[in-house]
Amino acid sequence: MTKKFEDIINEQGQLVYTNVGDSMYPLIKPRDLLVIKKVTAPLKKNDIPLYKRDSGQYVLHRIVKIKNGEYYICGDNRAFIERGITDRHIIGVLTDIVREGRTIPVNSPEFKSYVKLLPLRRSIIRIKNKGGLLIKHLKP
Repeated sequence: MTKKFEDIINEQGQLVYTNVGDSMYPLIKPRDLLVIKKVTAPLKKNDIPLYKRDSGQYVLHRIVKIKNGEYYICGDNRAFIERGITDRHIIGVLTDIVREGRTIPVNSPEFKSYVKLLPLRRSIIRIKNKGGLLIKHLKP
C-alpha cells in the first residue's frame, strides 16, 4: 500500500518526491526533486505549499494572496487563480528544489530574484491566453 504524502510528512518531517507536472515551470522542471517540510510558521505570500484539493488531488502552487484565512493560489505557469484553499488543505511547504544534484533553497538569492519577475510572467501568460482565445474565435 502506498502511503499518502501527508502521512510521510507527519512520520518523517519531510517528503522528497520527483516533480511530474509543468504548472510551476520554469522554477520547477520535470524530474526535479522537491523537498516538502511540515509547516512551522504561518504561510505568507509567495510560499509554495503542497495542498490536497477536496477531490484528493495533490497540488504544489504558489500563494499569490491571503485574505480572510483563504489562500489564493496559482501555478507560475498558469493564469487561473484557485480560491477556497485553507489551512485544512495544506500538507507542507516547499523548502528546496534539487536539480541535477544541486540544491536550491527557497530562501536563496537566486530564488528570490525569480520571485521578483513573477508579476511580469503572469501578465505575459494572461496576454498569451487571451490571444489564443481571440484566434480561436476568429477562425472560420
